[in-house]
Amino acid sequence: MTDDVERVLADTFAQDWGRLVATLIRLTGDWDLAEECTQDAFAAALRTWRRDGIPDVPRAWLTTTARNRAIDRIRRERVGAEKVRSLVVPTDEPDLDAIASGIADDRLRLLFTCCHPALSLSSRVELALRTLCGLTTAEIARLFGVPEPTMAKRLVRTKHKIAVAGIPYQVPSADRLPERTPAVLAALYLMFTEGYAATAGPHLVRVDLCHEAIDLARVLTGLVPDDPEAAGLLALMLLQHARASARTGVDGVLVPLEEQDRTAWDHAAIDAGLAELRRAVRRERVGPYQLQALIAACHATAPTAAATDWVRIVGLYDELVAVLPSATVQVNRAVAVGMARGPQAGLDALAGTPDHPLSPAVRADLLRRLGRATEAAEAYREALTRTDNQAERAYLEGRLRT
Repeated sequence: MTDDVERVLADTFAQDWGRLVATLIRLTGDWDLAEECTQDAFAAALRTWRRDGIPDVPRAWLTTTARNRAIDRIRRERVGAEKVRSLVVPTDEPDLDAIASGIADDRLRLLFTCCHPALSLSSRVELALRTLCGLTTAEIARLFGVPEPTMAKRLVRTKHKIAVAGIPYQVPSADRLPERTPAVLAALYLMFTEGYAATAGPHLVRVDLCHEAIDLARVLTGLVPDDPEAAGLLALMLLQHARASARTGVDGVLVPLEEQDRTAWDHAAIDAGLAELRRAVRRERVGPYQLQALIAACHATAPTAAATDWVRIVGLYDELVAVLPSATVQVNRAVAVGMARGPQAGLDALAGTPDHPLSPAVRADLLRRLGRATEAAEAYREALTRTDNQAERAYLEGRLRT
């Protein structure tokens, strides 16, 4: 029973955390209260379900429990009589937000709601990842390349600004969606990124996050069919996730791209990704998501690792660096340079990049290819200090032993 409860709670958290928090935010207008009461509901479920059994509809049980927690908190604080009434009294009124915005998917509506233009782009994305996607502060900090305490302070400042400025928690009308789309795309991209290579834990891939991001991206392309970057992002996700089953071995250890069994790739997903990519590039407005999808397509369509067109990939990275000069992009470009022009050229390219958690691992691999075993081992040891993912750590430890 204990294992079943923990499994159901983990599944419900992955699928419904954002919906639960967003429901309470809409009802109370208080971001911190919503998160705290939702956390309390999950803690209560762990105790109660072990004793009484798992309810038929776990999400409904959690919603009711979280709402009751919020009612109790508001009553104790002797404020918000109207809030209490709105929480207690059910309503059968039509969902006017859905009608005005044209967004039928509840999850995507909530994501657009979170990305309010009064906040900075980074604040919108950070808040969406924390509140709706359920990522931890540590995971979001890694995605943005900042220390965890820094990210914690940024999230607190964002919530404070929402409270002080009175920013409404409501779905925008359809004509206001375009101004929020870039932040929604960024949130989905980073959500997928965390799923593709998890910050910590026993597994390299968090399949639940990948599937959720792909599902939302697919809905988004239907909502904004003329936005080539939305199609480009969906293409990127499909092409990348197509390799998921081959990215770790039976022992759970990371398998590098050049050693993967390409027959194990999901070729239906690759075909779907290529179709989305063709639809995007026909618009002739190529942006960073499309460029990354084009790079992924080079890998996905190469019949063997040796047949990969690394020269074209370097050229695409050159274009990508021009519009998105992030540390991640620059480090990945150094990898491509090393494959196209030799490991020494890759090291030279890496030397000019900002520091990144992947930098030591990339340096180690390039040094290994040059036969500089002692320096490579030192870099692998440094790389081990930069990851808490067990699949990545097992791979690095294996390299150290060979």
